[in-house]
Amino acid sequence: MTSKPLSFDPDWQKKYADMLFSPEAAVSRIRPGQRVFIGTGCAQPQRLVRALVARGRELSDTEIIHLLTLGEAPYATRDLTECFRVNSFFIAENVRHIIQEGLGDYTPIFLSDIPRLFSSGQIELDVALIQVTPPDTEGMCSLGVSVDIVKSAAENAALVIAEVNPLMPRTLGNSFIHVHDLDILVPSEEPIIEFHPPEPTEVSRQIGEYVAALVEDHSTIEFGIGAIPQSVVPFLKNKKDLGIHTEMFTDSMIELVEAGAVTGNRKNMDRGKIVASFCMGTKRLYDYVNNNPLFAFHPTEYVNDPFVISRQHKQVAINVALEVDLTGQVCADSLGSKFYSGIGGQVDFNRGAARSPGGKAIIALPSTAKDGTVSRIVTRLSPGAGVVTTRGDVHYVVTEYGVAYLHGKSVQERAIALISIAHPSFREQLLREAIEAKYLSPVFAGVKGRFVIAPRELHRTHVLKDGTAVTIRPIHPTDEPLMRELLYTLSQETIYYRFMSHIRRFPRKQVQNFVFVNHRTDVAIVATVPSAHGEDIVGVGRYYLDEKTNYAEVAFVVHDAWQNRGIVTALLETLIAIARKNGIHGFTAEVLRNNRPMQAVLSKIPYEVTSTPMQDVLSFKIAFH
Repeated sequence: MTSKPLSFDPDWQKKYADMLFSPEAAVSRIRPGQRVFIGTGCAQPQRLVRALVARGRELSDTEIIHLLTLGEAPYATRDLTECFRVNSFFIAENVRHIIQEGLGDYTPIFLSDIPRLFSSGQIELDVALIQVTPPDTEGMCSLGVSVDIVKSAAENAALVIAEVNPLMPRTLGNSFIHVHDLDILVPSEEPIIEFHPPEPTEVSRQIGEYVAALVEDHSTIEFGIGAIPQSVVPFLKNKKDLGIHTEMFTDSMIELVEAGAVTGNRKNMDRGKIVASFCMGTKRLYDYVNNNPLFAFHPTEYVNDPFVISRQHKQVAINVALEVDLTGQVCADSLGSKFYSGIGGQVDFNRGAARSPGGKAIIALPSTAKDGTVSRIVTRLSPGAGVVTTRGDVHYVVTEYGVAYLHGKSVQERAIALISIAHPSFREQLLREAIEAKYLSPVFAGVKGRFVIAPRELHRTHVLKDGTAVTIRPIHPTDEPLMRELLYTLSQETIYYRFMSHIRRFPRKQVQNFVFVNHRTDVAIVATVPSAHGEDIVGVGRYYLDEKTNYAEVAFVVHDAWQNRGIVTALLETLIAIARKNGIHGFTAEVLRNNRPMQAVLSKIPYEVTSTPMQDVLSFKIAFH
């Protein structure tokens, strides 16, 4: 970035000399028993915090209240618990120990609701310790990298002490406060706290790729806190006209801007602007947002307002969880009864995105914890675990094993979908527990050993001769309703050609035999087309391997309206590719004599094909060598 002109009044210290105090003199105005707010994230006023703690023995029963803070929290120690009581709206690592020991407190609340606590007087703030830029020639100070709930705290606290730092970026938007709305100014030139996110793991990268696949061009995105939302960024660089409306911005999003993926041109609100309430990152980020009109920083009551979020175009909310149970309940703030983080903006953005035209609400999490020894997809949440996003609010859940869409689905459908994206080591256990919990019918006990998800790379798009695009993919356990729908819409002639009998009903066990396959000796793929509810299955191809001969029997069924359009050929070509990769020698097929279309397809493939008449059928053998 090129250097920017001075954005504050160089004579501010002379002009407001009567408001200048040292940190020690400033905090001497704080009395025991008061409630003190400390500014958020990387904008924590470090000199004021140190001065406050230095007076700790004189300030018995002082309540420290804040959102997420980075840097040191010297007030959150066991020996100062008689002096300072920590009450956090979102638990960061620097105060987690004191809260989990029961020596501090946590207030669970939607981020959008916190400002109302201050303005209504429900939580009266005696003192606010914040950090701002020096005032400009009009007397306006920017709240810099943290506007969020800081603006409301400063507007409602009885005493506002501001650390005034020329190193604080001057962010634009609704991020300003007049110097005369501050009570005490403490000059400072300490570097702004920097945040270096952890390097993405292979698991978080895989989750990021799955999440990015859900993001359409022209979407507006919210990136929640954590490594997983940031792991989505590299997979979005080729998207077009993305917008950003998010509570938090990090360095990684600069990549999206510089790649040209983010323009904001399709946003319904704040068009062309990247909207956030705070940012956490490195000096590179702070230099980037400084006086940059591309960015608009707004308070939490605007950024996190579900109504505002819902008015955005294709708003996508990407948030994380610690656990998800098989009914779809999302725990995001606690590990059992131990509070770990907070509600934050997850519910605000989840509900807003769900109501946005074309929006998507996504919850992402690794499938396991504790080095793979614990499943994060669970039958029941851990005892004491809190529900942040309810089963009625959840839409997409993503792990490194895929995507489960839960909204509008039954408990049984949810359980199957979530077991499908759980770690393979835990799927059989979850299946057994789901049956015991009555989430699944006992008939599902018969699919034990066949709860296998095929590799993602087998998905492909095939264009039919008439130009129609169909998706060819492995069948999935969640396809049972779609498979049942296909079977019951087939004509009696099609049913007879496929099953060689006049079947009138398909027992559940038979339908399950279609969708629960091991994808090794028993392989099934489907052809799908988009529909109002997601997709429809219009064709199924399957083979069953005879391990004695190393030949597999192949069979197909296609919806009547989609027959003679090339779907069987596409399915057959895909099955052959899978079979050859698995070292299978060839296919066999039993085809009724009057099923001439199927005979024509098998006869035309470029392999050694022989057919033998047997009563009413032709027995085909296809050798791949």
